Amino acid sequence: MKTMKMRITNSQRGFSLLELMIAATLGLILIVAMTSLFRQGMNATFTVTQRAEVQQNMRAGIELMTKDISMAGAGLPSGGLQLPVGTPTKVACNQAGTCYVPADTYPTGNYMYGILPGFGNGVQSGAIIPSAPAAVNDSITSIYCDYNFPLTNFAFTFPSTTQAAVALVATPNAALPENILAPGGLNVGDLLFFLVSTPGNGVGAGGTSAAQTAAVVAEITGIPSNAQINFAGGDALNFNQGTAVPNSLANMINNLGPALGGGNTVTVCRLNAVTYFLQVPPAGGTIQTPRLMRQVNGLTAVPVADNIINLQFSYDVISSIAGLMNANISNPIAAGDSPALIQKVNMWVMGQSLVSTGNRFQSMYLASSVSTGNMSFCNSYSSQNTVCQ
Repeated sequence: MKTMKMRITNSQRGFSLLELMIAATLGLILIVAMTSLFRQGMNATFTVTQRAEVQQNMRAGIELMTKDISMAGAGLPSGGLQLPVGTPTKVACNQAGTCYVPADTYPTGNYMYGILPGFGNGVQSGAIIPSAPAAVNDSITSIYCDYNFPLTNFAFTFPSTTQAAVALVATPNAALPENILAPGGLNVGDLLFFLVSTPGNGVGAGGTSAAQTAAVVAEITGIPSNAQINFAGGDALNFNQGTAVPNSLANMINNLGPALGGGNTVTVCRLNAVTYFLQVPPAGGTIQTPRLMRQVNGLTAVPVADNIINLQFSYDVISSIAGLMNANISNPIAAGDSPALIQKVNMWVMGQSLVSTGNRFQSMYLASSVSTGNMSFCNSYSSQNTVCQ
């Protein structure tokens, strides 16, 4: 007799709805945690990148300003130079008539110092920078002889009674540049500093007269050839004034006569009058954030560093009366101190990141100081009280 056996199938137990919900919740929590961690990492990377870019911009500006300020006063007469006492001479202006700082003339009766402090006039056209923490932005102008393009290899011949042209003759010397039109050479708007020493002319007490020294600055208005430089009147910076204006090139030529350049010692250098200031580009441009600008002589300003929102300077100045150091003076001229006695310049630059909203906003200060080794100084230890040179 056959026995029939029933085949029993073992069923597999599945996940319940509760288990599925718990698993999905745990997975979602894990994904959110990973996403949040990834986002935090991206934000941290972005922040570090922004800070690095801001620091790089500030360092670029500080290093360039340090180079120019450290040269301030080089080649200028001790204590500075009196400019033409006629129409006020301009500083930080270009050939098109654009003046980049509100106070655009030389201080204290048209006097050229190695450093011109620009307290409170550091933004072009007086524009407001809302994100700057301080209402005050400063400019600074450093003036020195440019020895990278020496003019000692040129002989200068002046006309007798006119300020129109100065002829140049290159001295044969293959080791020195002889082309004033070469890259890095002279440009319209450049300033030339003439220091002329004249011998005695045999007139005066005892039949002789003492040697004289004339020092003037003139602005180049044209370079028609490699052998001629023009200094016409009506120049953009008001250096080239008439024969009746003391301390002008025309006045010097008129007084010294046609023998100027013949038998006299003529020393010439190109001056660099370098101004640093902030510019806020107008609305509608490709660049909207403030930037640090550098302007030389009567040329057009060029950007140095982007996203610079605050620029401040203070000065360590020796008092010509007491012979003591006045430290951290923000406005030496208003304080009664001479810019010729500035011994150190303290700089504060504030940069801002390109993204300036939310928690990605980054801003920071960078401070530095530079000594002015070519400026005048006072000897407080002199037996003849305080001696300033």
